[in-house]
Amino acid sequence: MTISSSAAAAAVSADPASVAVSSIHAMASGDRAVFGPLYHPQATDGENRVQPPSSRVQGPDGFWSTAQWLRAAFEGLRYDIHHVIADGDLVAVNATMNGRHTAPWAVYDEAGRVDTVFPPTNKAFAMTQSHWFRMDGGQIIEHWANRDDIGAARQLGWVPPTPAYLLRMAAAKRRARRP
Repeated sequence: MTISSSAAAAAVSADPASVAVSSIHAMASGDRAVFGPLYHPQATDGENRVQPPSSRVQGPDGFWSTAQWLRAAFEGLRYDIHHVIADGDLVAVNATMNGRHTAPWAVYDEAGRVDTVFPPTNKAFAMTQSHWFRMDGGQIIEHWANRDDIGAARQLGWVPPTPAYLLRMAAAKRRARRP
């Protein structure tokens, strides 16, 4: 599903649940213009602790950077939405993120340095997630999530790692840390 900027603008005028769902789909397939109407200029992402420094800024730019970070490593990224519940300015979305790990995926430490790099396994995965959004004026101002990272890591062959995969991880980390 490709999200157009007109679809995003329509979502902002819609109910909070629609805005939240549109934002999740935008992570997988939305272009840059989609993010502006969905995210408040001061929106924060409580899940950006392991993301690149460019994802740690407030507003649509931070969320767009997160989308690019995910899309760079996971081909065919898509989200299946299972449940959505809205209560006032709070929206909860139960979803499954699907994709195939086709490029290196780096996670970062608190200082924004490359911490770990997972070389591509070309394996598919389906990771259950619960996303929580707080809305302000029809836009997302806060996001946080719970994800089954261990389940996805097992599907992708990251854990338990083989000795050969640990060597590939070390080499990928060295490459990622080069200027």
